[in-house]
This record gives sequence, C-alpha cells and structure tokens, in this order.
Amino acid sequence: MPSLKLHAVEGNYRTFKALIAAEFSGQKVDVQNAQLGTTNKSKDFLSINPLGKVPALQVDKEAVFESNAIAYYLSNKQLRGDTDLHSAQVVQWLSFADNEILPAVYSWVYPTVGIISVDSSVIDSGKSNLKKLLGVLNTHLLSHTWLVGERLTLADIVVGCSLLQAYQTVLEPKTRNAFPNVNRWFLTFVNQPQVKKILGEVKLNEKEGVSTASPATPATPASQKAPKAKEEKKSESKKAAPPDEGDLDDDGIPQEKPAKDPFEAFPKGNFNMDDFKRFYSNNDEAKAVDYFWEKFDKENYSIWYGEYKYPEELTMVFMSCNLMSGMMQRLDRMRKNAFGSLLLFGEDHKSSISQLWIWRGHQLAFELSSDWSVDYDSYTWRKIDPDTDEAKKLIKEYFTWEGDFDGKKLNQGKIFK
Repeated sequence: MPSLKLHAVEGNYRTFKALIAAEFSGQKVDVQNAQLGTTNKSKDFLSINPLGKVPALQVDKEAVFESNAIAYYLSNKQLRGDTDLHSAQVVQWLSFADNEILPAVYSWVYPTVGIISVDSSVIDSGKSNLKKLLGVLNTHLLSHTWLVGERLTLADIVVGCSLLQAYQTVLEPKTRNAFPNVNRWFLTFVNQPQVKKILGEVKLNEKEGVSTASPATPATPASQKAPKAKEEKKSESKKAAPPDEGDLDDDGIPQEKPAKDPFEAFPKGNFNMDDFKRFYSNNDEAKAVDYFWEKFDKENYSIWYGEYKYPEELTMVFMSCNLMSGMMQRLDRMRKNAFGSLLLFGEDHKSSISQLWIWRGHQLAFELSSDWSVDYDSYTWRKIDPDTDEAKKLIKEYFTWEGDFDGKKLNQGKIFK
C-alpha cells in the first residue's frame, strides 16, 4: 500500500470529501493540518502543488491536487462507478457540484454570514440559482435513492459536501421543505456511519442567516470573519464576483490581513516554543517531559489547566472530539506561542474534557483576542504553579497521555502544536 499524506485545512468541505471517500474505501490517510498563508507558501508544499492550494495529497513520491481528484483517488471501484455509464455519471455530478452548486452556494451563503460584503442582488441571485438547482436534484431523486446507481458513490459525497454550508446556514425549514427528495437524500447521506465519523452530527439551519453548524464544521465566528471585500462588478448572471486570486483562500474567501499577535506584548524570554515542539514531535514523550523542564522559562511563560464546565451535556464520544477539534481550529493563530494537550475521558454519555496549556506570558491567553475567546468560557481555568508537584504530575500525564488522571479513564486526546 502506498504512503498517503493529506495536507488539508481542518473543518473544510474540500477536506471532508477526501476523508469521507477514504472512510468508505478503507484507505488509511495521514492528515497534516495545513496553515493557509504559511504551509501552502513553503517550498516543500509548492513542490507538491505548484498552485499553492490545499488540499494536496502525497502518494509516496508522487502527488495529487484538486479536491475532486484527491477524493477520486481515495475512492474504491464502487464509489467511482461500477460500470462505464455510472463512472461517466459520477463525473457528471462532480462537474455539476463545482460549476453549478458551489457558485450559487457562495453567492447566497457568503454575503449572508458576512464573509463578503452584503449585496442583496447577489444574495437574491444565489438564492434563485440554488433553488433552481435543488429543483433539478429533487426531480432526479424522486426515482433514485442515490445520485448514481443503487448505492452511494463519490457523486453523493461531493454534491453532499458542496451543499453542507447551505443546509447549515441558509436553508431554513420553509425553503428546504419545497425539496423533500433532496432532504431525504441529504439526511441519509450525512447519517451514514462513515460520513458521521468525519462530519459529526450535522444540524440543519432553523432560521435563514443563522448557522447551526456542528463542531466538526464550525461556522466562522463574527470576530473571525474576513474583512468586507471591495464591491465587484456583477456579471450578467449576478453571481458573486471573486476578488483578486492573490487574496483568496482555496474556497475563494478573501484572506484577512494578519493581525498583530497579542503575545508580542509579553517578553520573548528564553524558552523556544518551536524547538520544544520539534523535540516533542520527534522524540519519545517521556524525553519531551525532561526536555520541557530543562528549557522552560517560568518567568516569561505560564502553565494553565482547564476543565469543561458542562460534562453532563456531552453525549457521543465523537461529538466531544469534534468539540475539541473545533476549538483547536479557532485558536490557530496561537500556534506560534502556545502548546496544548486536550484530553477526553470516559465513554459515550459519560465523558469529560480537560486541557493543559503552556503559552507566552502570564495572562489567560484566550482573553487577549476576541478570535480566541469563542470556546474558553465553557471551561474553568486556573494557573498552575510550575514549582509544585501538581505541575510535574500534569505535565507528565498530559504530555505522555499516561498516568492515573485522578481516577479518570483516558479515551483519546489531541495535541495543539
């Protein structure tokens, strides 16, 4: 089996397509979280995808880019179409998703949630176009369970992921009720075990313009929205005109100019976070514990412990995992100056979440930026004295994921680095 390494943005629908296809086909993929503006500008990444876009898939020494091609590679014969006709129809629906559905979704969703400047004519055009396309799907699905053949294929994965944002943000009950066959198909798709493993629990929007996205596909908080794009001339079709390519991410969203790093207000000290992270990644965790205490600068860095306030509300383990993943994604700008270990304890309907963080400065970092404050209030936080036995115990347990954890049974964890 070839070695598969997927460079992708966590929580992005393009990433979902690839991972869902891999789940159905049993492909094992090593996912590398790509940072837009950093990872995709590096020399190594550009050797994989000269366009500098994500996702990109490394297959041993070769590479595949463009999300549909990646999803196709990760599919099995059933997903690709088990006859020549079905294969052609799969490609047909992939083109339909990219060329028809996505422009309509962008035109309706992006202005509605504030990602690009609000223009009522663009929203109205997107709404009209998407309803027309949903009508096409509704007619087709009147006599079909799936888009191609009798079983789920890559066509369902790509079209389903392309409609995900619309179902989560703008298709409120009154609008979607006009397309019962599409709703039946979409709900069947997102509730497949292989799909739920990637998307988590997908919540449909209940009011136009208000997102109810699950933690696996977090809506962009108001504080994280890109600045309003300059007004563009509208094409005759009234689709949202894309800004200059140099200012876009892979979804065509205008990129926010880098904000000043709040950590810059604190002394840099002599603890090199990048060096520690490299050591942690490349060595046994127990050695990383010793390395940490050898290098740690307690005058300029601090240790914080947090516990989730509402464990009684945690249900399925995968949903709790999605909660942690969503938080990590929203804290992406902290990576240069912070390291965290997020652990989930227990089992379905009886779990808890605890976190241990190290960052520059002695303030609670989540309060330094509105971008970072989305999730922190759901936890109780306390600063840990690095000279105590408690600090030694927490660092060892949360760095190595081994120990008694005060009687809690470790289920799984995530490292923010």
